[in-house]
Amino acid sequence: MNPRRYGLSAVLLGAAGFGLDWATKQWALASLDPSDPVQVIPGQLYLRLIRNPGAAFSMGESFTVVLTCLAIAALIFLLGWMVPRVRHRGWTVAAGLLLAGVSGNLFDRLFREPGAFHGHVVDFLQVPWFAVFNVADIWITFAAVTVIWLTVISQVNLAGDKVEHGSAAERAER
Repeated sequence: MNPRRYGLSAVLLGAAGFGLDWATKQWALASLDPSDPVQVIPGQLYLRLIRNPGAAFSMGESFTVVLTCLAIAALIFLLGWMVPRVRHRGWTVAAGLLLAGVSGNLFDRLFREPGAFHGHVVDFLQVPWFAVFNVADIWITFAAVTVIWLTVISQVNLAGDKVEHGSAAERAER
């Protein structure tokens, strides 16, 4: 595959994931009442609309500007460093999912109430014993699992090369 196609594929996957996140949040805002959660699967899945100024589990609610700046830095890192170096299908998926998740929540922080850099993330999915989350959070979680799989199990770097572990002397002996 042409090296540029990996990056383009990651960006297209990121755009599609962002679109799905945005559409589900728009639906949640138009359809859900924050004071009346909807039971989808009894005891397992609820639709509960909240606007979260913080990070996961509503931590860091007074640091919305910092979280927004970190998300901007993450997006710059992804687009400026990671995506151009991807030469492996698995890493393409991981980069695309990260782009989708980071950009989805960053959009909320930049363009939703109460205003730019202070915007609250729209969350609406709730499962037992966990924070209320959204589709962007799902993309970030899938990306993390994919990165762990690629680095720990497959031991493949961004270029698709197998990573050799151990000292230079140990590798020379093999």
